[in-house]
Amino acid sequence: MRETILLGFAIITLLLTACASPEQMDNETPSTANYEMINKSNAEVTEDDFIYRLVTKKGEYRKGEPVTIYAELEYIGDNETVTIYHAASPFSFPIEEKTRNYSIDYNMNQPLLSTTIKKGEPLREVYKNSGGYGETDEKEYINFVKSFWKDGFPVGYYVVDGFVDFYVQSSINGEDKEEDFYIKAQIDFQVVA
Repeated sequence: MRETILLGFAIITLLLTACASPEQMDNETPSTANYEMINKSNAEVTEDDFIYRLVTKKGEYRKGEPVTIYAELEYIGDNETVTIYHAASPFSFPIEEKTRNYSIDYNMNQPLLSTTIKKGEPLREVYKNSGGYGETDEKEYINFVKSFWKDGFPVGYYVVDGFVDFYVQSSINGEDKEEDFYIKAQIDFQVVA
């Protein structure tokens, strides 16, 4: 008798789980209590003549609320301007959703472009939704990315491992020299129901 009741419970649970929509399942995320959160909504790193900043407006957003993330590069050297050489953008915003262990890549074109920055006037770029999936990715991940594109960040805990990647040219004793810069910073935020 007891085995019949347990079997009935198992069948009902299986049927209820099978009837849940992908959106319902994807929006149910584990608690962030199991993660050591950074609790850092802005970061600033100085390297040589440059300051790199990575910022999100808040540490916690509501589901459906726009998430604002931006990066800045400020020149603080001796000259009035500096020209940097980079891909389509010097800024990159790779993001990981920790509760699901999903990566949201930040792909861009790789032409060689140059940008002139005035001393004390930061170059700023605002994050735009990115990411993608392939035909071999799991269905849950594909649903996550589609939801992200359509409705913004799903409920979860996000860590942004932002960086700026560029080089500058200088001439020392008539010899051209390239100096590479790869400056990283990290911030995090939550999206709650």
